[in-house]
Amino acid sequence: MKQVHIQSDMFFEMLKKHGKSMWEIFSQMINGEAQEIIFLNAQNQMMFSFILPENAEDLEAVRLEFNEKFKEKLRSMLN
Repeated sequence: MKQVHIQSDMFFEMLKKHGKSMWEIFSQMINGEAQEIIFLNAQNQMMFSFILPENAEDLEAVRLEFNEKFKEKLRSMLN
């Protein structure tokens, strides 16, 4: 499975600047193969990851699961 590494700070700044959601970007990345999306912090350490599905139909389920994991990660970082 292909891995895609994303620098979190730069990625989210780019989304904010261009008024896009990450799900819009991810939907454009779907290519018929599942991909592991790995978000890195400024020190290139993995913050979290998820599997981008091979088709657009499965993206919504992945989005909901990712949102829950992201919330959990933020909570743990704030505590």
